[in-house]
Amino acid sequence: MTGPRHAAAESPWPFAEPVGLDLSDPGTLRRLWDLQRAAYAVEARLIGFDGIPPLHESIEQLRASDESFLGVRDASGLVGAVAWTRLPNGALEICRLVVHPVAHRRGVATALLDALDSVEPAELTVVSTGTANLPAVALYLRRGFVPVGEREIALGVTVTLLERENASASQPLRKS
Repeated sequence: MTGPRHAAAESPWPFAEPVGLDLSDPGTLRRLWDLQRAAYAVEARLIGFDGIPPLHESIEQLRASDESFLGVRDASGLVGAVAWTRLPNGALEICRLVVHPVAHRRGVATALLDALDSVEPAELTVVSTGTANLPAVALYLRRGFVPVGEREIALGVTVTLLERENASASQPLRKS
């Protein structure tokens, strides 16, 4: 990923190619914080639970995150981001996938997940999302993830745990 595409004909998306986000830059950090608050407010409504940790994360907590981030910008600014870490066994964990409500249904999440697959190949990728967040669950199912369980996070509120195996990934999985 070398940066935004300059010729509109090259990109199927109405936004720039995903790029790494530098959280040490105060402007980038603030835009990411604002983006995730808007995105998680939508998920909170969908799942009927406003205790989603990133929704209440301070900007300082976000800055201190040990996650890596890719972001997508359009003419209005940062409209989507994905964050991940590597687990001790080598699996890739998607920690957050956020899309600003004004950019829903424009392919932002798909572009971010495509870029993540490209920059961080993994034999196993794991993610969790609110069970009642049907658009997110459907997105992961379309991308080959399979549900492997549910976890109750509050009375009557569950998250679905999903995994995707990729035998063609170049990084071997270490046994834990």
